[in-house]
Amino acid sequence: MALLGSTLIFLGAAVVAVPVFKRLKLGAILGYLVAGAIIGPSLLNLISDPVTILHMAEMGVVLLLFLIGIELEPEKLWRMKSAISLTGGGQLAISSLLIFICVYFAIGNWNSSLVIALALALSSTAFAIQLMNEHRILNSPPGQQAFGILLMQDLAVIPILLLVDAMASSSSAAEGPHWYVGVGAVGVVLIAGKYLINPFLRLMSNYGSSEVMTASALLIVLATALGMESAGLSMGMGAFVAGVLLANSSFRHQLEMEIEPFKGLLLGLFFISIGMNLDLLLLVEMPLLIISAALALVVIKTLVIWGLLKLAKQTSRDAMRIGLMLSQGGEFAFVVMTQAAGNGLVDPLLANQITLIVGVSMAFTAPLVIIHSQFFSSSNCPKVYDSASDTDEPSVIIAGFGRFGQMTGRILAANNIAFTALDNDAEHIAFVNQFGSKVFYGDASRLDLLKIAGIEHAKTLLVAVDNEEQGLKIAELVHEHYPDVRLVARAHNRFSVELYEAQGVDAVVREVRSGGLEAAELVLREIGYSQVEASNLVRIFERHDEDMLTQAPARSEGMDDYLAHNLSSREQLASLFEQDRKEIKD
Repeated sequence: MALLGSTLIFLGAAVVAVPVFKRLKLGAILGYLVAGAIIGPSLLNLISDPVTILHMAEMGVVLLLFLIGIELEPEKLWRMKSAISLTGGGQLAISSLLIFICVYFAIGNWNSSLVIALALALSSTAFAIQLMNEHRILNSPPGQQAFGILLMQDLAVIPILLLVDAMASSSSAAEGPHWYVGVGAVGVVLIAGKYLINPFLRLMSNYGSSEVMTASALLIVLATALGMESAGLSMGMGAFVAGVLLANSSFRHQLEMEIEPFKGLLLGLFFISIGMNLDLLLLVEMPLLIISAALALVVIKTLVIWGLLKLAKQTSRDAMRIGLMLSQGGEFAFVVMTQAAGNGLVDPLLANQITLIVGVSMAFTAPLVIIHSQFFSSSNCPKVYDSASDTDEPSVIIAGFGRFGQMTGRILAANNIAFTALDNDAEHIAFVNQFGSKVFYGDASRLDLLKIAGIEHAKTLLVAVDNEEQGLKIAELVHEHYPDVRLVARAHNRFSVELYEAQGVDAVVREVRSGGLEAAELVLREIGYSQVEASNLVRIFERHDEDMLTQAPARSEGMDDYLAHNLSSREQLASLFEQDRKEIKD
């Protein structure tokens, strides 16, 4: 079938299945899997070569690993060290051990049992986070414990893939790159990430367009992934390492924004391809084995997570809810099984059975969570943002980090108030970062970048950009989509005040007004006025200027009316000064 025809079938299946499954609260991932199973060889056989499509779709997993890596900021990992190392590490170790024992007694092969156990111990990050978001518990204390478990699993993916490669190499006579080639490749990536990637992105931001930045982001991910693969390591490890290297980069938010659409589309294609490659005949031939194995997987992981969360002082209700949400097999089980089967570590029939068990476990998870929620409401979980002060979500977003925005940033930083600053001048960001400020590259007038920067959790946004047109666009965008976020804007002049107020800005600051008033008072004192006299004159002008601004006709009413009002106001001001002098003499 032609590529266009295959694309049409993929899109049609996704458009029909995903909304239905989301409506049933079963999740988009399960919708993709079922859609793939329906159009695949097991049922309608609309696509003739699902394996080829799966290889292309694995790029979705590569991009997912890159985004996971770019989220792993050292500060974030350190704050969550307890949840990651104790709860997450405990879940992975205990679940793997219990599953290994069960599988080893069933098949009797040590290597295959270990690979299968490690693969099945991993949950689906995308599936679990979607469930936690739907039940509004991701930002609760138990939700953060669950996130720590998922983070540990994400960190474990690369070592597991490396282990599979190592076990395959030791059991095969086939020659591949020596181990030191892989080590050298990692070293090259680390050096390039430290000294080349940021200057390259800075150059692209200065001389390229938005499309060039997108191409640059994809180039970095794919070049690193292919380089690692050529050195005998996995593409996923290359993408993951590239993400970790850029976790503290000023371009982090911009890269996330550019990669996210491709990741979503390719991951959807990946899950559809997995669904197409599920051997549903196995479910017909051995339904008891597949269903009982899937239920056993769900029970083992639920009980392990429940026990660990209880030790972490969570309630039985919350521990059980989180256990159910993380009880399914994950998307990386498909990747591990594909790699293990290709390397001869796992029999292809057994690999098909495992992938089918993972798919069935995903089908069980959402209904079990819904049933549990019918008896135990998740609405009583307190939000972490209401009580915890160590969250990395910003209270303030500063759009534009020049001299004006830096004043606010320095005060916030000195008082340990979380903020995110955005600026689209790469050279300026490089200079500011030398002094310890953390500023991210990007155009704050783009809604997707604001979302990645944390606008959904921010209380206030300071519009401090130099470009008035861009500032007005930011104000309009935030006021429309996030009306609860308070807006403070930098205005160049009194006309700007009028425009910002029309966009619903809560407070407008004229950038030179305070400095100008202070300078005027100093000039008056230098020419002979006393401090009291100078301060009084400045106060009279300040009050008059505020009255003039509120009473002035709109610019849209015509410049002639505005000029006439300005002349009248000057006469009023002169009269006020004259009246003040008479009062002082009397």
